[in-house]
Amino acid sequence: MLDPELLERITAWRAELDELEEQLANQLAEVRAERDELAVAERVLERMTGQLAEERSSARPMPGQVGGRTVMLIPHREPGVEEDALPWDYQRIIAAVRQAAGPVMAREVRWWGWTPA
Repeated sequence: MLDPELLERITAWRAELDELEEQLANQLAEVRAERDELAVAERVLERMTGQLAEERSSARPMPGQVGGRTVMLIPHREPGVEEDALPWDYQRIIAAVRQAAGPVMAREVRWWGWTPA
């Protein structure tokens, strides 16, 4: 016959191991769920990054409102953004400044035949 004290210890140990197994299974399920959420977030980020890059590459300046006046919103200067992304008037200003022999004041740009549209 088996010793009742040993049987009690084995039963208690089994209960501890069962509880530990349940805790580990719960933790594993949480880790897997979090990993799945991270994979979804990564896919969304990749898609959004692609969409933003596409929007930036095809974006043209759009009219906006500042202080109640209509103004032309200019895209941020970033690597790869060409001057042709600027409104025509701004492209003409850049051309006038490049043709100048030195520094140019804003009022001098008008002398080269440029007037705001």
